[in-house]
Amino acid sequence: MNNQHSKHLLLLLLATLFISTSGALGKYIDMSIPVIIWWRSIIASVLLFTFCRYKKISLKLKSKKEIILFIISGVFLAAHWITYFYALKLSNVAIGMLSLFVYPILTAFLEPLFIKVKFDPIYIFLGIMVLIGIYILAPEFSLESAHLKGVLFGLASALFYAIRNIISKQLVTNYNGTAIMLYQIGIITIVLSPMLFFMDTSGIATQFPYIIILAVITTAIGHTMLVNSLNHFTVSTASIISSTQPILGIIIAFIFLNEIPTWNTFFGGLIILSTVVIESIRSRKSS
Repeated sequence: MNNQHSKHLLLLLLATLFISTSGALGKYIDMSIPVIIWWRSIIASVLLFTFCRYKKISLKLKSKKEIILFIISGVFLAAHWITYFYALKLSNVAIGMLSLFVYPILTAFLEPLFIKVKFDPIYIFLGIMVLIGIYILAPEFSLESAHLKGVLFGLASALFYAIRNIISKQLVTNYNGTAIMLYQIGIITIVLSPMLFFMDTSGIATQFPYIIILAVITTAIGHTMLVNSLNHFTVSTASIISSTQPILGIIIAFIFLNEIPTWNTFFGGLIILSTVVIESIRSRKSS
């Protein structure tokens, strides 16, 4: 059992690393945000559909209620990605990713309202630790208009992401994680298609390699692994463990975008990583 737990935990951490590339890519890709998200979704959809056919993963929908849940979760995922990318564009990778990471706290409070999960007071403590870590990581939120908007978009993105993950948890018992991700990004592709007629798409010629990385590594692989992890962890547990994303995202941004972290980044990162260790030990004991 412990070996299985370690394997699932490792896969969740690997998914977190892949998703962490979204910060640097979202900041770097020079295209209209809805267009970026559409290309990200259509490429990932093709890849995941091919994978489902190869692995003979069932894509059959089982009830009208679940169809509605897929549509709602897809819309919330679209809202999450769009607001998150606006947060990155308006501020920087650190502020964009860190403001998003109030979502574990939102998840811990919202999950018992949607799913029959008993609220665990430890999440209040861990959530406060994450907030303290975020504050230390970026205490100098220069609340100029652009940075303030970046933070607000990040907070909105956190709310959308928490709700989408909670809905996905309800679907994961009846559907393969890859199928769930395929339906959600397929819905995003349909919803955002009209944007192609109103926004400039010519930038795809030069940005295509980065879009491919975003679609394949970040989306098709990373997010699918995250959804699959909900088979083995509560949404709150997965959320807190994936709180390493800002640390990894800041490191990636430093390497590729030359966004230099401060000492506060290391101290705040240490606190956030501590919550990951605590929750990893807790979830291991309860498995």
